[in-house]
Amino acid sequence: MTEDHLAGAGRTPARDRSTAEHGRTPAAGDRTARRTGTVAPPEPAVREGVSVGEGTPAAAGGRPTTALPGTPWQRRLLVAGLVLAALNLRPAITSLGALLEEVRDGLGMSGTVAGMLTSMPALCFAIFGLTAPRLARKWGQETVVCAGLVAIGLGVLVRPFAGGTVGFLLASALALAGIAVSNILLPVIVKRRFPDRVGPMTGVYTMALALGTSIAAASTVPLTDALGGDWRTGLVLWTVVAAVAVLPWVVIARASRVARPSVPARSADADGTLPPAGSAGPGGSAGSGGAAEPAREAASAPAAQDQSAAQDQSAAQDRSSADAATEPQATPGRRITRSPTAWALAVFFGLQATGAYITMGWMPQMFRDAGVSASTAGVLLAVTMALGVPLSFVLPRLAARLPHQGGLVVALGACGLVGYAGLWSAPAGGAWAWAVLLGLSNCAFPLALTMIGMRARSSSGVVRLSAFAQSTGYLISIPGPLLVGALYQHTDGWDLPIALMGGLLVLQIGAGVLAGRDRIVENEL
Repeated sequence: MTEDHLAGAGRTPARDRSTAEHGRTPAAGDRTARRTGTVAPPEPAVREGVSVGEGTPAAAGGRPTTALPGTPWQRRLLVAGLVLAALNLRPAITSLGALLEEVRDGLGMSGTVAGMLTSMPALCFAIFGLTAPRLARKWGQETVVCAGLVAIGLGVLVRPFAGGTVGFLLASALALAGIAVSNILLPVIVKRRFPDRVGPMTGVYTMALALGTSIAAASTVPLTDALGGDWRTGLVLWTVVAAVAVLPWVVIARASRVARPSVPARSADADGTLPPAGSAGPGGSAGSGGAAEPAREAASAPAAQDQSAAQDQSAAQDRSSADAATEPQATPGRRITRSPTAWALAVFFGLQATGAYITMGWMPQMFRDAGVSASTAGVLLAVTMALGVPLSFVLPRLAARLPHQGGLVVALGACGLVGYAGLWSAPAGGAWAWAVLLGLSNCAFPLALTMIGMRARSSSGVVRLSAFAQSTGYLISIPGPLLVGALYQHTDGWDLPIALMGGLLVLQIGAGVLAGRDRIVENEL
């Protein structure tokens, strides 16, 4: 819905409300128009939850973004690509969890080394996730996601046959590096391509992520048994899924690079600071994940607008400069580490990742030590992961409608605490109930991703917040699985590991309540 329609209906345009809230007036744009001799076209007004037409450049707070391509096949291809990419973000991890005992025996791993293996996802996500914004600025978000899927496929293909523990770890790191950059960039692509549908589209790809997680956990052991019982065969099967996912992203990446302007990336963006919201550098190119630059809008505009494209670009750049001079949240050089909300999100993300990777890496072993068969333990892990399929679609929609997401954080955390208590008291007797409760608790992941999209005003803010929260969060999560492995080996039981997991979950609830407050990180800088 355009501003003219809103004005005609007697309502205040969303962009005017946004500018008033930040101390700006429309007069700045008018003065720019008089200087350049042209009247710039009005920017569409979009807020979270306000729908605009498909293909309309829009952004929260009145900022333009690159909207979804207008042709139906491009829309379908992008959605299919998001789903296929998300399906590949966990099988490399959960397939290993289902066969961890066989891998340990085959490679001669101790419990501590196995704990290191289960900590590798967090370590790789933290290290390689930090490179995602820089790589995206240089090559484009879609190209980096495509390369990440290739890395996943190669790593999963090579690691069973790399020879020894060191080769297995290195090949696993390659696959996890591909997962890491995709983890960072998929929320940004959703924010940029679906600016008015962040909640629903986050639900689509997190639902696919949960589906891939659960399918790998449930089917790896049966497929391994059906193909001869060799754990190497069971792990390498997931290369096929990655190969299928690469195909649409080759097309998406190629189309994106053709449309992407050849403008040098701003060096200021590489240092971890938030660039001025809505100003380009590369102009909000795909590399920065920011708002769409006027040059891209001119390149994709109808032929009737070609004569005024250059004037529109100049006017829009002047408007962005005026906005940057008056908006405190757009001040260059302000690091995102100054934001308390960003830190709360990072801690919440890190602690939920700790619980998730402990569950994926060690929960089957907990059930097997309690007398549950290997195949049943894999199915129990699959049940835990499968609950994320429907809830990953519902939770983002619900969270996007709430001013404070703290209630959801508490509810999910309470489920996890009850599940841990059940694992401690009766792991085999109530196995199915504990698997369900822990599955509910693990749905903090899509909630965290949704809050990342809600806590920043612009796409450039989302890419910085996503990189910071996820990379810092994964660093926080590294010790958890390693400590669980060490405690398990030295105590020969699960009492102390479960107590540790429960204590970390209490801290997660506290951080999530703080992160769920109605705040915008740009306003805190």
